Amino acid sequence: MSIHNKDIGTKQKALAINLNPKIYGSFAEIGAGQDVAANFFKAGAAAGTVAKTMSAYDMTFSDAIYGVQKVKRYVSETRLISMLDHEYGLLKERLAEQRGSSTTFFAFSGTFSALNYYKTNEGHGWMGVRFQMEPNGEYHDVVIHVKLLDNDNNLQQQAVGILGVNLIYACFYYNDTPPVFLQSLMDNLSKDRIQIDMIRFEGPGFTKVDNRLMSLHLVKYGFSDAAVFGPDGKNQQPSEVLYKKHIVVIRGRFRPLINVHLDMLNQGVKQFVQEPDVDKKNVMVITELTLQALKERDADPTAEIDEKDFLDRVDILCSLGQTVLISNFHEYYKLVAYLSKITSLKMGVVLGYPNLEYIFSEEHYRELPGGILESFATLFSRKVKLFVYPTLRNGVIWNCLKFTPPPHLIDLFRYLIANNKIEDIRHYNENNLNVETDKVLKFIKQGTTGWEEYVPNEVADIIKAKALFGYSSEPVVIDETIAPAGDLAETSSDSL
Repeated sequence: MSIHNKDIGTKQKALAINLNPKIYGSFAEIGAGQDVAANFFKAGAAAGTVAKTMSAYDMTFSDAIYGVQKVKRYVSETRLISMLDHEYGLLKERLAEQRGSSTTFFAFSGTFSALNYYKTNEGHGWMGVRFQMEPNGEYHDVVIHVKLLDNDNNLQQQAVGILGVNLIYACFYYNDTPPVFLQSLMDNLSKDRIQIDMIRFEGPGFTKVDNRLMSLHLVKYGFSDAAVFGPDGKNQQPSEVLYKKHIVVIRGRFRPLINVHLDMLNQGVKQFVQEPDVDKKNVMVITELTLQALKERDADPTAEIDEKDFLDRVDILCSLGQTVLISNFHEYYKLVAYLSKITSLKMGVVLGYPNLEYIFSEEHYRELPGGILESFATLFSRKVKLFVYPTLRNGVIWNCLKFTPPPHLIDLFRYLIANNKIEDIRHYNENNLNVETDKVLKFIKQGTTGWEEYVPNEVADIIKAKALFGYSSEPVVIDETIAPAGDLAETSSDSL
């Protein structure tokens, strides 16, 4: 198992690779990513590593070398993969017979758009390495997407150069320890210079790497505020998935996903697509897990996230065809601000009644100079609408009609209602309001019969088949019911 050497500099990493006789490969860089190969030349002894470097800065030349794409996007994963295919193929074709038995080949590619002269764009790009772990071995891919945060073109290019060296070094020296691999990508960089919001490991040497956990680690380590993966479990780049889409997001712990969650989502989406300014054919539904939701309630905030428990929840969400967003946005206005940078189309947020109360609690905005008004300016000034699912308390159903904010916020609440920013979910299954998620989880762990009726059939099947959430097939007799008496404010929307 590799140990992270945090003291090694960029030049030292490049030199270590140059002096390793087994590592040999090529570099291909498009756009702003011209500094990676340069670091290896500046380190010295580059002849031992570099088979070829090239830059296809002009689009016509790029198309001639790597093929014409259906969608003319040169800073894209599609273009990056075509670069890796082409460059690695040439290496094997021209050098395998000569030195294949003693060399681990690699092809590095990057395609970047840095800050333009007028600073009207956001710098970002893709980079990846296709490499062998042993001579004549099969190839492996590591692909990442990066946001460039420096407010200077030269600094952004410099950051790309450092990151590229870190990536290549990690591929050869940290490939057996993915968490170390990931953390080493930030060596000699800081989180205010770059964000890595997508990483994917592929190849026979990475069969034990779960890319969904890598998404979690990106957010957990602070490399990105959010990460996305699809129903197939493959990591996706948020901007490419959500760009120019209507987004409906529902937040929860989903531990496990029960009937009320599905009802909330289905009814919320149904009302959202009926909005006059929504194209129902262009809607993306996202289930969001926050870092806070992945920890036990009232747990130590420094406590580690249970990765097995995380994957149990994800297995269920993906089995229902959900796209999952992992975020560090505890407040809803931060989530909306993030998504608004990706799409300008209308968004819907599905949440439970207790979270409406939470949003109107001023204590949560003390760190903002403008307090609750500043947060609301971010949350409600965008094209966003909240769809509120009711909850049951002492036999009374609570919804927007019964909501009474503090007296000085009543007019603000009425303004939001009048301007179509908040709406009750009208059609819902009242039986769902009597079910408490934590009780269902407890009964699953104890093997108590009858819990299946409170979760979707597909969810019950996968919990049993994969023994998720500590499921036991041996029943335990206890004197409890699924539906407890009293305040069920945390029932239909425990953390939604």
